[in-house]
Amino acid sequence: MTQPTLILVHGAFATSFSFAPLQAELAFHGVRSAAVDLPGHGFAATFPLGYQAPQDLARFTSEPGSIRGVTVEDNVRALTEAAARAKEHGPVVIVAHSRGGATLTALANAHPELIDHMVYVSAWAPVDLPAAEYNAEPEMKTVDNAALARALAGDPGQLGLLRCNFRQADLEVLDGLKALFCADVSDDEFRIFLGSLQPDENLDAGGPEHRAQAGTWGTIPRTFVRLGEDRSVPTAMQDRLIREGDALTPDNPYRVRTLASSHVGWLIRPAEAAVQLAQIAADVAAESDR
Repeated sequence: MTQPTLILVHGAFATSFSFAPLQAELAFHGVRSAAVDLPGHGFAATFPLGYQAPQDLARFTSEPGSIRGVTVEDNVRALTEAAARAKEHGPVVIVAHSRGGATLTALANAHPELIDHMVYVSAWAPVDLPAAEYNAEPEMKTVDNAALARALAGDPGQLGLLRCNFRQADLEVLDGLKALFCADVSDDEFRIFLGSLQPDENLDAGGPEHRAQAGTWGTIPRTFVRLGEDRSVPTAMQDRLIREGDALTPDNPYRVRTLASSHVGWLIRPAEAAVQLAQIAADVAAESDR
């Protein structure tokens, strides 16, 4: 049986490091995976000296960041290279989380031949609107972004990027971030997760040209993994994205799975997610051998 490679694509402010527990579980299932860092992430990120403890907020909010000017097209080029390298060894399954879905969608539009299966884990798969515009839609009205807004540091217009202070000690902000992203884990697990985030994210979430296209994106088999306890991308919005994708290509609908998880709880406690992804990998392997 031809073994596929799962390429794991992180979301906003995250890095490939966040997939380490999941990759360990996948390995125990015999699944090959590679977590990638999009441009300006991981060891290519900027950690301003003012972000250290004790913090120098004036310095932190003004220092330049390497992710300034990074675009969706830059992300697509990086993911194209990763997918092409993996494709040399067998089928490619790209698993995108959260904002990483915007990059996966744009890649699928540009190079559908590199992808054997797409997996969106509560990820943005824009069809009717550009990805960022969904945030103003009715399905997002239950999302309490106050804590995230209070974590923002500096002027995005001047910095040319989004910067968040995830190392602050404001308990109201910390409690709000935990409630938004991972209310289903312990306080220690939440703080460890928060410590894994980088402070900077690029401004470009994609435009109308990066919405899913039926003739390319729509030709690739795909799965949407719903996160049933997600408060940052509510199930109502996840279900809307599924409906829009199915309406775009009714002959190639999503295969839908559900995890009882918050937005990042499945990464912190990845056992069940690994089971689901291993099943998808086995299905792709069987299909490729037919």
